[in-house]
Amino acid sequence: MSILLSVSIAMLAGLLMTRVIKPLKLPAVTAYLIAGVLIGPYCLGALHVPGVGFTSSEAVSSLSLVSEVALGFIAFSIGNEFRLNDLKHTGRQAAVIGVVQAVAATALVDVALVALHFVMPEKLSVAQAITLGAIATATAPAATLMVVRQYKAKGPLTSLLLPIVALDDAVGLVVFAVSFGIARTLTSGTVDLISILVNPLVEIAASLLLGSVLGWLLTQLERLFNSNTNRLNLTIAFVFLTASLAMLEFQVGPVTVGFSSLLVCMMLGTVFCNLCPLSHDLMEKADKWTSPLFALFFVISGAELELSVFADVAIVGIGLVYILFRSLGKYIGSYCSAVWTKCAPQICKYLGITLLPQAGVALGMCITARQLGSQGDLIRNIVLFSVLVYELVGPMLTKMALTKAGDIQPMSEEVKNRRQTKLAAAEARKRETNN
Repeated sequence: MSILLSVSIAMLAGLLMTRVIKPLKLPAVTAYLIAGVLIGPYCLGALHVPGVGFTSSEAVSSLSLVSEVALGFIAFSIGNEFRLNDLKHTGRQAAVIGVVQAVAATALVDVALVALHFVMPEKLSVAQAITLGAIATATAPAATLMVVRQYKAKGPLTSLLLPIVALDDAVGLVVFAVSFGIARTLTSGTVDLISILVNPLVEIAASLLLGSVLGWLLTQLERLFNSNTNRLNLTIAFVFLTASLAMLEFQVGPVTVGFSSLLVCMMLGTVFCNLCPLSHDLMEKADKWTSPLFALFFVISGAELELSVFADVAIVGIGLVYILFRSLGKYIGSYCSAVWTKCAPQICKYLGITLLPQAGVALGMCITARQLGSQGDLIRNIVLFSVLVYELVGPMLTKMALTKAGDIQPMSEEVKNRRQTKLAAAEARKRETNN
């Protein structure tokens, strides 16, 4: 009962908040996140009134399965952007920009935080600075995808943005593994090449292989059904299956074989959309089915944000430096690489702004950073602070950038008039019924 009550409250709070902020013309993602904060354990949940918000972090964590499933569908949808016909035109640009902007963010954050270490060595170590620099690579695909869907963004910037966001996960895994390996060496004094190089490469290869196999299998099984409803049900079942298999982890000698849920589900979507001739129609139907799931995911994400990080001045200060230099790295890296690959001027100018949101992948990296012991706690709190800022501001900046680039078109007068006519007709029918 408590879980169902939490789910219903989260859904209602998110939907009602979209009406509250509608006059401000903010993205729905921002409304969901704000609703999550308000019903979270630091606001209404702190009242400990049954049925009013999440009373504790454990109550929020009880819905972690929803987040895992939602991320699986988000990754599956982004994988649909890797259609070979489209990648012939944008593949090289996406690959170059995806790598350069990630490395640029890491480099600038590393330089800034290592310099800050010499100013306040008792607060920030070199190992922590390097680890935070690696976490800076991660971009949140969920917020970006939701803004694109809500405003039906379509154009050269959107076509390039989604593949870059998808590539971010693979690049981030490699950069984080190398940087964290160096950080752990600085802390313990021992070098572990398997953790630094082998494990991340195995994780990427295993994830791509598992996603490819499941994508091929899904395509073969789709042929057994003639009904689009059954095909949709099968697709949804496979995303559930893929998200669950991605949680597996086992040892092969000294090597840890694990999977990235985002990469596996992205590869599932990529193989499926390129092999199945009906994939386009099925993806459109799946998008409608997942709309309430994504809304719930962002409300839960908002409830998970820990406002307590504001209590520590040092965390706020380091967090602001991290946010500033990560943002500069993302923007400068994407701008320079976009110019180099001869992208259109509007892409060069606005792409970097759309890459700022950060959430799930970065928090996953923080779990690994706990291996640094007490130093990992500071890393987690700084990332939590940055996620709080990025998740609330990032969707608004993404909408602004896509609008300026021309990928989000304002509602035409024809559409507005058609909607008003439908509303007026509905009101007239209602009055006739009442009379």
